[in-house]
Amino acid sequence: MRDDFTVNQKRALAVLTVVALGFGAYFLRNYVLLIAVSAVLAYLFSPLYRRLRTRMGPGAAAATTLFAAIAVVALPLTGVLFLAFLQISEMVTGIGHWVEQTDLTALGQRLLDSANELLARVPFADFTLTPESVRDAIGRLGQNAGEIALGFARDSVGGIVSTVTGVIIFLYVFLALLTNGDKVLDLFRDLNPLGDKVSDIYLAKIGAMVSATVKGQFIIAACQGVAGAISVYIAGIHNGFFMFVIFLTVLSFIPLGSGIVVIPLGIGMAIFGNPVGGIFVVVFHIIATTNIDNLLRPFLVPRSAHLHPALMLLAVFAGLQMFGFIGIVLGPVLMIVIVTTISVYRVVYRDAPMESITGTHSDDDPDREIPWWRRILPGKPKPKPARSAAR
Repeated sequence: MRDDFTVNQKRALAVLTVVALGFGAYFLRNYVLLIAVSAVLAYLFSPLYRRLRTRMGPGAAAATTLFAAIAVVALPLTGVLFLAFLQISEMVTGIGHWVEQTDLTALGQRLLDSANELLARVPFADFTLTPESVRDAIGRLGQNAGEIALGFARDSVGGIVSTVTGVIIFLYVFLALLTNGDKVLDLFRDLNPLGDKVSDIYLAKIGAMVSATVKGQFIIAACQGVAGAISVYIAGIHNGFFMFVIFLTVLSFIPLGSGIVVIPLGIGMAIFGNPVGGIFVVVFHIIATTNIDNLLRPFLVPRSAHLHPALMLLAVFAGLQMFGFIGIVLGPVLMIVIVTTISVYRVVYRDAPMESITGTHSDDDPDREIPWWRRILPGKPKPKPARSAAR
């Protein structure tokens, strides 16, 4: 049938295929995030499915893998979110009582006097801070923050109908991708006009980034978030432990890390009456929490998934803005696709070194066999000259 098409018909078919793919993306735009989450989980649990497939039928293997995914991902995450939701609710109520019962210390009064002196120097400003106005502002700020957090949690969960619909769609897509993963990869290779070899580069990069972000970076971030929350708890803030775990874990995904919250919090504790606890929080973060990344990253994050810290920062925040919480994973994946595309162009058209794609470094030994990644792009690599006997 391929020979029956003329050149113009083939071009028209290519255009129609691009239009169909674009319309399909627009048609499924409301479920792109759900499909992406299903694809990520299917990729992560596909090794378990393949192992079970050798011992049981495809249906039983898929069902067992699904239950394993729920036990490993859904149940712990739901439990932590529920506990954090309860602690936020208690914190909203507790802030009001704390504001009513707390008096400003002598240090706080001196800070208040200093602030009033600065305000008196501002032209056309006739405003004076009082202990009552400060307490009222802190109370309103805390209650508004808690209400915003609770509203965000409610909006994330959504209505009952949309939640049930999303769960059903997720189950079908997850099982379809799990049992037909090889066919989906073959379809991607067939649709990619750059060929199978370059398609394998993209698939390897995407797979490495997903594994690095979920398996590697998530474990590192979770360990740092738990460590930071424990230090805050030991220092004297016993309310909101699980809220701190979630918040500090999310911050640990970005290069700035949880220190942008923990260090100012420790300094504030040291200034406002808890110097031992505040110093402990800061020192613990610098010595222990920061080095968790240095200790675990070499074992959990492959070099092929490396992104410059600036690109990772942009990818995480852009992903959060576009996709919500799952953007922590999808943002770096999209960024690695962009970087890989640019790298492939530089290798093919500008004779850039292959290390710009693979992220590895070649050995100086000319007798070493040419690695697989050196042969995946068009063009035959030239062997290095042999060493002379005099050397």
